[in-house]
Amino acid sequence: MINPINLSERMKGLTPIAGRGEHTTEEEVRQAFTRLGAGDFRDAGVYLGTFDGIAGWERHLKGDELVHIVAGSTHFDIIIDDDKHTLELDAGMLIVVPQGCWHRFRSDDGVTVLSTTPQNDEEHMFVDDPRSL
Repeated sequence: MINPINLSERMKGLTPIAGRGEHTTEEEVRQAFTRLGAGDFRDAGVYLGTFDGIAGWERHLKGDELVHIVAGSTHFDIIIDDDKHTLELDAGMLIVVPQGCWHRFRSDDGVTVLSTTPQNDEEHMFVDDPRSL
């Protein structure tokens, strides 16, 4: 059975993370994100989450990540071929993050993201630049 998902209704049940950063707990992340469903996405989960502040650098070694900005805006830092780029993403924009690329979100005023994210391979770190590791 296919069940349509009302994103506006699901967003009402989320507790936004205020000032996201390296001090943010896993419990706060669980309250800010909800899994929307599962499918055959190469072991990926579909998530909706909302926060402001800085998410740590992350990368996914199993596959690409699909990111849709549902509400708000973010500075999206991504490292491709050892070059760091910053994209300005607003509500309605969608990007595909290539497999293995370090990336992070920085949002002063809040952002809500819908993502299809590879599972069980995610690395998170709060460093200035993961290329220095």
